[in-house]
Amino acid sequence: MPATACMAPSDEAPAGGLAVSFSDDEVARYARHLVLAEVGGPGQQRLKAARVLVIGAGGLGSPLVQYLAAAGIGTIGIVDDDAVALSNLQRQVLHGTADVGRPKVDSAADAVRDINPYVAVEAHRLRLTADNADALIAAYDVIADGSDNFETRFLVADRAEALARPLVTAAVGRFDGSLTVVMPFAERDGMPNPRYRDLFPAPPPPGLVPSCAEAGILGAVTGILGTLQAAEVLKLVLGIGTPLVGQLLLVDVLSMRFETIAYRRRA
Repeated sequence: MPATACMAPSDEAPAGGLAVSFSDDEVARYARHLVLAEVGGPGQQRLKAARVLVIGAGGLGSPLVQYLAAAGIGTIGIVDDDAVALSNLQRQVLHGTADVGRPKVDSAADAVRDINPYVAVEAHRLRLTADNADALIAAYDVIADGSDNFETRFLVADRAEALARPLVTAAVGRFDGSLTVVMPFAERDGMPNPRYRDLFPAPPPPGLVPSCAEAGILGAVTGILGTLQAAEVLKLVLGIGTPLVGQLLLVDVLSMRFETIAYRRRA
C-alpha cells in the first residue's frame, strides 16, 4: 500500500521533528480525525508515534483500549495477570464468550488487531509490583490506570509521579465513577500540580470498600468512565483541550449527573 504524507498544505510537522507516514488505508481509516482542525495530519502523527500503557484489561480497560486502538495510538501496552471469566463479560466488552479461560492480555491483543491492524500491542501478563513498575512505566509516554484495587492504584500513581509520566486514572462503583489526570511534575500558573495523594492520601483499610464481586456493578458504568479515560489520554497526546489536572470528575449514572471538584497541592 502506498504511503501518504497525510498533511494538509497548511499543516506543520509536530514538535520535535516527528515525521510519520500513513498508508492510503490509514488515511481513509482516520478521515474523521484528519478533518478536525485540532487533530489533522500532525495530530494523527502524534497519535501514531505515542506509546500508552493501560493497567488492567477489565471493565475500564476494555473501552479504553478499544478507543485508543480505533484512534490510532501507535503502541498500546496492556498489563493484566488475570484470565477471562464468564462473569467478566457483562461489562468487559473487549472479550467474548470464546475468550473465557484465556489470558486477558491475549484476548485484548486479538481484539486490538481486529479493530486496527496498524496498532502494535505489547502484552504484559503480570501483576504490577514495586519490582517491575518502574521499567514498565518508563517505557511509555502516558499511563492509564484501570486497575480494580487500591494497592495497584497507589503504586501506579507514585511511580508515574517519580518518572514524570502523565497519569489518567479512573475508578468505578455500583452506579458511579470518578476520573482525574495527575501530572505533579508540571506546573500551572506558577504553582505545582497536585499529586494523587493530595486527593487520596492513603488507601482505605482492607475490607472497608467492597469489591465489584461483592457489591456488583452496572456494566455500562465502566463503559462511560473508560471512554472518558480514553478521551483524556487522546487530549494529552494531541495537546488539545484542558485535561482534568487538579479536577476530579464525578459521574452518577442513576441521576446522570456529572460534577467536577477541584483539588490542590498540599504542603
